[in-house]
Amino acid sequence: MTDNKTFRSGYVALVGRPNVGKSTLLNTILGEKVAIVTPRPQTTRNRITGIRTQPDSQIIFIDTPGIHKPQQLLGETMNRLAFTSLEDVDAVLFLVEPVAPGSGDLFVVERLKQLSKPVFLVINKADTVKKPELLPVIEAYSKLCPFAEIVPVSALRKEGVEELVGTVMQYIPEGPQLYPDDIVTDQAERFMAAEIIREKIIEATQKEVPHAAAVSIEEWTEKEAGLVFIRANIYIEREGQKGIIIGKNGSRLKSVGTKARHDIERLLGTKVFLELWVKIKKDWRGDERALKELGFK
Repeated sequence: MTDNKTFRSGYVALVGRPNVGKSTLLNTILGEKVAIVTPRPQTTRNRITGIRTQPDSQIIFIDTPGIHKPQQLLGETMNRLAFTSLEDVDAVLFLVEPVAPGSGDLFVVERLKQLSKPVFLVINKADTVKKPELLPVIEAYSKLCPFAEIVPVSALRKEGVEELVGTVMQYIPEGPQLYPDDIVTDQAERFMAAEIIREKIIEATQKEVPHAAAVSIEEWTEKEAGLVFIRANIYIEREGQKGIIIGKNGSRLKSVGTKARHDIERLLGTKVFLELWVKIKKDWRGDERALKELGFK
């Protein structure tokens, strides 16, 4: 590590509407998958921390839930989580798509204008439009807020991402290294395992079920010979959703378990025995007590 006088460290929040690519950008910046990614909006429900360490800097990126018009208490909780993440960071990356700002973007911008810290406009998915088409988007957003920087990127194709990180570093204060070199996230292994299981559920199911599913790790035991036993409950809200997740003769649940186990084994670097149970927690997304039990603060 370099001398503290020249070393920079700080926190940067990623915010934006659902499905703009915040988690994909975080994973690309880190070069590792720490946040689950699916084509469905509102996949991220908690703050996910990713740590990018370089010889002269360490940036702690905080991925937040997509800001949206909430339909239930869960949605309100996710929005509050996203906005409170802005309080103690050194800079904010506001992710948008390469189109004119909509009502949801305007809502976020109004909150960002109140901040006394640099806010970047990051136009993700820039590879999906021709460069001249970006100009009116940049102009429209520039009229809304005095962004410190405007940076087009493609998180999926890894275009412009390193340039973005280099620019962010210029806004990070001098300070000590906060995490060891080999740490890319401070998320607990239990949390990450639960998120992997939820990702496989989202990929395997349709319509309402993905958002009605929550995962809780009930048992985590390290056995002999390097085997980890994990028992997880999948909570849904109605009886009909239970059948969808389990599938005919348990086929879908078995597929979810197999795919999740493979990813968890890669995460832990050891063999895993994964046991999944599907249980009903009626209307948990609107139940404050249930949300707390499932880890939503």
